[in-house]
Amino acid sequence: MINFNGTIVSNDASLLTQNRAFLYGDAVFETVKIVNSKILFLEDHYFRLMSSMRVIRMEIPMNFTMEYFEEQILALATAKNLEISARARITVYRNDGGYYLPKTNTVSFLVNAESLDSALYSINQSDYVVDLYTDFYVTKQLLSSIKTTNKIINITASIFADENGFDNCLLLNDGKNVIEALQGNVFMVKGNTLITPPVSEGCLNGVMRKQILALARKIENLEVIEEVISPFDLQKADELFITNVIKGIQPITKYRKKEFTTNLSKILVQKLNESINK
Repeated sequence: MINFNGTIVSNDASLLTQNRAFLYGDAVFETVKIVNSKILFLEDHYFRLMSSMRVIRMEIPMNFTMEYFEEQILALATAKNLEISARARITVYRNDGGYYLPKTNTVSFLVNAESLDSALYSINQSDYVVDLYTDFYVTKQLLSSIKTTNKIINITASIFADENGFDNCLLLNDGKNVIEALQGNVFMVKGNTLITPPVSEGCLNGVMRKQILALARKIENLEVIEEVISPFDLQKADELFITNVIKGIQPITKYRKKEFTTNLSKILVQKLNESINK
């Protein structure tokens, strides 16, 4: 069951035959978390989606307001009895026609949703081991900072991680600097400083990244900066963690021979849940 252009329908494989998202990756998307019939960080998701559509020259429908965005996602969640805790994804794609040059810039959208085990964020206490992925690099450009359906680097890196027994991989840009993990932004703690790469380095302009930066700046005696992170910096870090909207914060416990603490991660998860409960 999906929401196709505002109508709840059964999954239909015929939607793929001429679908430009399927054929060319001509689509953008947002993944949101629903808690008690509310989309967390709704405004940030909505404006990032609108910005992404503008970047790739999609025509934004007049009715595609934030209220409509919210309504369409929650309509599917309600139809599937997923109001308590769920993840939902809205994919906006250019309508059928053309090859590399599309015949139109008008769009359609699909929403799908599935249940989550927990509404609140929590810290995963298990070991979480990462390494660098160096087969391909992310370019430092605007397209790298938005959520398109062209995620082939993330896919090949996920296969690499699975084959080598890693829980995740860190991606590098074409300057050989660390920019993000496969499913989220990366943060590094050194002493009393929290560091994350600037979006200009090619990392995703993450919604949870924004929340964590705002919360961290309210912590006394913690300096928060956006700065380039080199692979050599990882060995000097006290703590590393990954952020995304679904999991919240995922601490990294080990990178090669270096093991890390999870002190700030735990504080930030608590503050994150407090902000949501408000």
